[in-house]
Amino acid sequence: MTHIAVLGSTNMDLVTYVGKAPQRGETVTGREFRTIPGGKGANQAIAAARAGATVSMIGAVGNDAFGARLRDTLEHSGVDTDFLRTVEGPSGTAHIVVDDEGGNAIVVIPGANGTVDHLSPGDEGVIATADALLLQLEIPLAAVVAGAQAARRHGIRTVLTPSPVQPLPPELLAAVDLLVPNEYEAVTLTGRTDPREAAATLLDLVPEVVVTLGATGCLYLTRGAEPLVVPAPRVRAVDSTGAGDTFVGTLAVALAEEKPVREALSWAATAAAISVQREGASASMPYRPEIEAQYSS
Repeated sequence: MTHIAVLGSTNMDLVTYVGKAPQRGETVTGREFRTIPGGKGANQAIAAARAGATVSMIGAVGNDAFGARLRDTLEHSGVDTDFLRTVEGPSGTAHIVVDDEGGNAIVVIPGANGTVDHLSPGDEGVIATADALLLQLEIPLAAVVAGAQAARRHGIRTVLTPSPVQPLPPELLAAVDLLVPNEYEAVTLTGRTDPREAAATLLDLVPEVVVTLGATGCLYLTRGAEPLVVPAPRVRAVDSTGAGDTFVGTLAVALAEEKPVREALSWAATAAAISVQREGASASMPYRPEIEAQYSS
């Protein structure tokens, strides 16, 4: 079975649903509040596990009620948490406002994730046994770089989601195989406003790039080949939180299973389209039979 390692964040998502998100200085009345396990690392781990992979989660939670629930959610989704540390203090949280069009705005407070600033004993061994390592930027950059370099030493494919977006140091880019920014992140990283130009600029830095374009689909570039545009299924979005993580986790599984690139991208886009039709991040992620049923239809 495909083995995916994830080095990243676990957060409790504190989600408020509103008709229209408030402007600065404005107070609005929401219609619902929910606490939903999330974090970009945990989300990608759950997405990959539900897509059929064996998944190992490397990171940290606090010794609070949120930490216990985060660990429990990962384990119930089939994710191995042997390398998910419990540390003193609060778990990470993400404060999310979701409007009636499915759009969101998010504030992340790192909590325990901020302690993951290096690889702990055993972490590199887990990475070395994986078919791919998934990375994001919700833990300290030093650990992201260390994880990517460990994967490179062992010949493991590294997939980086550059979110929250920040400048990427050369030593990290040198160890990344596939970069998966959304349109905003691609523009911010490159200063190019056109997604194709942004992707082409990023391709000078890493071997493969996928720019996700929301409801439009995604754009894939690799060196020495023509760009590939893969559309997303047309659906009515209820909550887009976690859609990008669903896409990345599912894509990593498809590529590790050696699906052709177009098929892998389309399969991942199908999974993301299913997720946006449901509320929450990890709670919305589809299982493999759902993806297969929608993809074949």
